[in-house]
Amino acid sequence: MRVIAGGLGGRRLVAPKGRTTRPTTDRVREAIFSILGGVTDARVCDLFAGSGALGIEALSRGAAHAVFVESDRAALMSLRQNLAALQLESRSAVIGIPLERAGAQLARFPPFDLVLCDPPWANLAPAVRALERVLAGRLAEDARLVLEHAAEAKPELAPELGFQLTSRRSWGDSGASFFGRKPGEGP
Repeated sequence: MRVIAGGLGGRRLVAPKGRTTRPTTDRVREAIFSILGGVTDARVCDLFAGSGALGIEALSRGAAHAVFVESDRAALMSLRQNLAALQLESRSAVIGIPLERAGAQLARFPPFDLVLCDPPWANLAPAVRALERVLAGRLAEDARLVLEHAAEAKPELAPELGFQLTSRRSWGDSGASFFGRKPGEGP
């Protein structure tokens, strides 16, 4: 696994051993960021971060800051190792608790421009409900959200967040739903 593009393009990332974390493949990450386009100066939140590959990719492509939320111990070790190896600690923060309990800590940061979320596919519905609760009021007016899921899934977000589905794509067994907000439509 490696950083695809940007200032850190080509650098290797470590992933946790075992089967509790399913890292986003290079191919899928490349496609997601191609669809997203520019992320320069974005404030990013990487939920269910695993090794941090998605948030690190955003930082490599010019995002200003990334907050990573991850609770799995092995994944946290890989995430912290990747941030240290790439010298990204000053442009990032790690919250090492389950998303359901991360609301107060996320509230310490300015509103997020981009949310990247790759929850365990078997727990997609509860993960979506948790992200809706935790992110309410913590998003920039024109925020974007990418939700990874199994290719056959078709997740939706609560209307209260003010997001609209802009695109849904799949690559093999992996899928992603892209959501956007128009200024003035979010809470």
